[in-house]
Amino acid sequence: MNLTNKKWSEEDFHKVRKEVLDQWVTGKEVDLQEATDYLRQVPDHKNFCKKLNHAKQDGLTLTQPRAGVALVEKHIELLRYLQDEGGADLLPSTIDSYSRSNRYHECEIGIKESRKAGHSMLNGFPAVNHGVQNCRRVYESLDRPIQARHGTPDSRLLAEIIHASGWTSNEGGGISYNIPYAKSVSLEQSLLNWQYCDRLVGLYEEMGISINREPFGPLTGTLVPPAISNAVGIIEGLLAAEQGVKNITLGYGQSGNIAQDVAALRALYEQAKEYFRTYGYFVQLTTVFHQWMGGFPENESKAFGIISWGAATAALAGATKVIVKTPHEAFGIPTKEANAQGLQATKQTLNMVYGQRLFISREIDLEIEIIKAETKCILDKVFELGKGDLAAGVVRAFAAGVLDVPFAPSKYNMGNVLPARDNNGAVRYLDYGNIPVSRELKDYNNKKLELREKEENRPLCFQMVVDDIFAVSKGVLVGRPDVRQKNR
Repeated sequence: MNLTNKKWSEEDFHKVRKEVLDQWVTGKEVDLQEATDYLRQVPDHKNFCKKLNHAKQDGLTLTQPRAGVALVEKHIELLRYLQDEGGADLLPSTIDSYSRSNRYHECEIGIKESRKAGHSMLNGFPAVNHGVQNCRRVYESLDRPIQARHGTPDSRLLAEIIHASGWTSNEGGGISYNIPYAKSVSLEQSLLNWQYCDRLVGLYEEMGISINREPFGPLTGTLVPPAISNAVGIIEGLLAAEQGVKNITLGYGQSGNIAQDVAALRALYEQAKEYFRTYGYFVQLTTVFHQWMGGFPENESKAFGIISWGAATAALAGATKVIVKTPHEAFGIPTKEANAQGLQATKQTLNMVYGQRLFISREIDLEIEIIKAETKCILDKVFELGKGDLAAGVVRAFAAGVLDVPFAPSKYNMGNVLPARDNNGAVRYLDYGNIPVSRELKDYNNKKLELREKEENRPLCFQMVVDDIFAVSKGVLVGRPDVRQKNR
């Protein structure tokens, strides 16, 4: 199929579907009508859409960890622990790296080796290999909604299996699960793959089944300017809505400056609503805030400080849910106990902040204006390059550097944007690359960076970027030269 931003017909969808289900033997377990009947039985408290919508109405911020292991029984045990001991409101199934590359034969070996070793030899749950019946065992063993979280440019078979299993949310998108994760996957292909996933959800919606879709907001999670991540989120939301998705969660990754983070999430929600309305899409929109995605200190007490800082920001920004980190982030995959501790610390902070919102100060209001203006500049150019076709515009925009994600591995990403923090820790542009913003916006950005230049008595340079990347793991937000010297 040729890539266009046009809703797939059922005929086109089913032409591709046989090929998708034939990718692995468990694809034969999926029957769309049987899956629809099964999903009708999902109670409200285990339905992702309904849980999110109720939280939004009640002004609550829900908690969700990341977690996944290779074996079904161990995966159930892990998620039960996070549900019962950690108090998670929403549950994940983090999918393993082999599945993310559709390498199901290697997954099978990993499952066998995990059984021999008595512990997981994969860094996630291989849902495709386990198939519908086993994924239903996971769903039926728990008392919370389940979402697949992964990083997959081609999530088509995974989407078929998880939704047929009662999992009512799938994370990702053709940009956010390609550019930050893959080196050589073309945007045309990943966008088509995710159009399939969204059209599948659209078909379920047409049959009366609500399923949530969530683009991955943080992208690389490393000093991403809010306008870039917000633009990508809005684009992926619009692409999903075109295919019939009705329940969308747009996300943002914590940058560290509270005013900018609160402004960014509010700008994302407000601006996305405007774009959905403009293009005639009626969707239930919620938001997710990702706790700090960068380096963590090894000291657990310091790590808890970062976790609580992210939880408070999520609540003050009015996020519908927060993705929770653990005090073991500096060491790799956390224990279930550490994962539960991160949830407990987050819940405590959310309870303390419940009902509070930061008033729209001049600082926050100005940040909202700046972020919205930069985002609009980007989106206007994407639509212009696509000559009205958003999907085509995305491909051309990345080729031109109009869309450009800092530190992404994809060869389809130009990689010319260079971010750095200003004197207050907000993320700005040291180099815009080809991001199309106005002279006025660039002047504002440059003045903010010049204040840091003056404060630190050093020229704006790449070393600032390096210092900022490692700053939080050293206990500060802005990578000042004195901190770098002190920690050598």
